[in-house]
Amino acid sequence: MDSRYPIGTFKYEGPGTEQHRQQLIGAIAETPARLREAVKDLDVKQLNTPYREGGWTVRQVVHHVPESHMNAYIRMKLALTESEPVIKPYDEARWAKLPDVFATPPEVSLALLDALHARWNILLRSLSPADFALTFRHPERGVMTLDETVTLYAWHGRHHVAHITALRDRLGWNGAAH
Repeated sequence: MDSRYPIGTFKYEGPGTEQHRQQLIGAIAETPARLREAVKDLDVKQLNTPYREGGWTVRQVVHHVPESHMNAYIRMKLALTESEPVIKPYDEARWAKLPDVFATPPEVSLALLDALHARWNILLRSLSPADFALTFRHPERGVMTLDETVTLYAWHGRHHVAHITALRDRLGWNGAAH
């Protein structure tokens, strides 16, 4: 297994069925609980452990997920209210090194993710099938539909949860005592 991509790399094969879309939306809705469970009972040393050599720490991953998902939520709202808006990317690697990442308790970002995903789930479940064909323009990825974005973020949440759960498995952190 490649520790960078414990569930494999992202692949978008085009819009699927409405049932498949609902499964992806369900995966997005489950991300906060899955991330919370993945970090449950980890101590400060464990939170500060990189999930792979040269990778982010568990703490950085916990703070990255809501930052990334906030950007996705806003990008989707822009696509719903503007004609193919050009969105602004951000340097996630630099964001992961900002002082607030190291000073903020993980619970703050977990609570932020809970609230964000509650809103995002309501939004996604209120959209018509035609809405998922709406687009925004990403300067690096090109034109993206909301369908592709839903697929990407369903994968993204599972991807980062798997970073943490694979680390826990590898280091034997799943027992009662660490």
